[in-house]
Amino acid sequence: MRRKSVAAERWVGLRSALLKITVKLDYTCRILCELARRYEGGEPVRIDDLAQIEEVPANFLAQILGELKNGKLVVSRRGIQGGFLLARAPDQITLYDIIQVIEGDLLELSGNHGGKSGRRIRDIWNEVRGAAAATAKSYTLERMATKTEVGMYYI
Repeated sequence: MRRKSVAAERWVGLRSALLKITVKLDYTCRILCELARRYEGGEPVRIDDLAQIEEVPANFLAQILGELKNGKLVVSRRGIQGGFLLARAPDQITLYDIIQVIEGDLLELSGNHGGKSGRRIRDIWNEVRGAAAATAKSYTLERMATKTEVGMYYI
């Protein structure tokens, strides 16, 4: 049996981490979908309710909601009837907006574009980033929240 080289083993480990969606971003999208579903009612949603519905740890959720508030995607109301609401209508918030607030730029490139192929490869990565951004901008929170899962039925 032929053993993989150390470099190949490192690549396999690295490959699994490239373009990975973080748990934080996943949780953020889920809680924003719940806020979008409740947007028309105009009632704030409490952290404990969001945590239970979307199965997100409440203390992590509080941190995420703080970032979303700073990023002007949600607003908060204090008091017994307080909680969180979307700052804008769900059709005015895109997946791209969410990613920008939580993670920053899509596909952050290194500063090293040297060598014979560096500039060409940078251009390709910029093209990939542009395509990813266009796709993320095409998904509004309204679209993300209203698509219902289709159940599989057996007869």
